[in-house]
Amino acid sequence: MKIGPRPGGQAPPRRPNCYFFLVKNIISLGPPGVGMAKSDSFFIRANVEADSGGAFNQSEIDLGSFVNLGVKSSTLLRVHNIAVSIQDGTAAAGMTPELAVYSTAVPGANIAYQLTTESRSDMIGAYEKSIIASGSLTCYGDSTSTAHPQAMSHQADVLPQHWTNGYLVGVDSIYLGSEVGGTLTSGDATVSVILECTLETATQASATALALSQQ
Repeated sequence: MKIGPRPGGQAPPRRPNCYFFLVKNIISLGPPGVGMAKSDSFFIRANVEADSGGAFNQSEIDLGSFVNLGVKSSTLLRVHNIAVSIQDGTAAAGMTPELAVYSTAVPGANIAYQLTTESRSDMIGAYEKSIIASGSLTCYGDSTSTAHPQAMSHQADVLPQHWTNGYLVGVDSIYLGSEVGGTLTSGDATVSVILECTLETATQASATALALSQQ
């Protein structure tokens, strides 16, 4: 039956067209091994004495409770951020963080620190594969008749938060070392670190990353 205009000359109402869309959400997880964290963030704390006499000191940070290298399954630790604090005094002699770290000599003093995946006997360069983080605090002094501190600068030249995915660790211990160069008039100091970490199950990609970049 043909449908014509309604009485009065009006055309019948048109039915609206219905369209159905299928929207597919694609979530990219990145390369294998990235974003595979199996734990919430937790924090590891450590410190080492910065000897004003210039001796190299090192503290071992035991990761045996976190890193597990097994035959069938392994757990790795990823360091995402490191907060560094350099304060006057030592844990043994008594901390005095309310006092300044300074030098009144020329050319001043430099408190260097490093976090490595291998035990070291001295400070090393950032080109070494065992370096996780390194940096320094430089104190400038004036040795005139009224000797006094002049200025201070801090340089964190390598830290995990500078990288896209942090720093992957697959060893049982890491090491925090420090050494003072020059004249640190304020005396011994302490370098403390707080590491933000997660644990993740090892994958072929993460194992390859370890083999290529460090350890």
